[in-house]
Amino acid sequence: MKHAPSDTTSRKAKRIGIPLAVVVGTIICWHLAIISGLVPNFLMPTPLQVAQALASDWQLLASHAGTTLVEAAIGLAAGVALGFVAAVAMDRFEVIYLALSPLITVSQTIPTVAIAPLLVLWLGYGILPKIVLITLTTFFPVAISLIAGFTSVDADTVNMLRSMGASRWDIFRYAKLPEAADHFFSGLKISATYAIIGAVIAEWLGGDAGLGVYMTRVRKSFSYDRMFAVIIVISALSLMLIKIIDILKKICMPWKHTERNE
Repeated sequence: MKHAPSDTTSRKAKRIGIPLAVVVGTIICWHLAIISGLVPNFLMPTPLQVAQALASDWQLLASHAGTTLVEAAIGLAAGVALGFVAAVAMDRFEVIYLALSPLITVSQTIPTVAIAPLLVLWLGYGILPKIVLITLTTFFPVAISLIAGFTSVDADTVNMLRSMGASRWDIFRYAKLPEAADHFFSGLKISATYAIIGAVIAEWLGGDAGLGVYMTRVRKSFSYDRMFAVIIVISALSLMLIKIIDILKKICMPWKHTERNE
């Protein structure tokens, strides 16, 4: 059943208007809390001061953001590849599933800030430890979401394909992979945010460029307006990656977009 154009417009307005109203309201409350003296200005800048810091340091922030984005993109790509291979192997071989499942789960209980110094000691202060850290933090959501997708395939569909003489590859290609696609993109969104955060954490501990390095420098000078500015940039990068993933999902899964519109 198709919705009337007015209903569709109203729903789009709500999806945009309500979050926008919340953001604007939060900024207003933040500003009022500072100018009223409820929160001291030396502890927290006003939104206007943060905007001024963004404007004055935008070239430097853009340069550091480019470094962080490159690290995050390489690490995310490696994490996705590792997660995909691990998920396929665990789905195909029960022995591998039983062997890797507890190790993958335990690996996520180790704090990122505890791993990062070790990687710096072992691999130096270059880009390699940063990419390794991002890979380790991003492969888990992808692997777990894919495994969940593979195991959620309808058994009747698999049996029907087998009765038609389908091979393991055919079952994987025509049944398991399409079923797991939605799960995959959900996990990929989580991994994308982990990639940016992991890059920033790794940059705290070593390096000469990146948003983490910039954040460390302005923190030492107690420039809280610039601290908030870099937080906004980090959030913007994460949202940008999520939007790119949404676009890829629409391209790879056009039937989902059609079902949602209907």
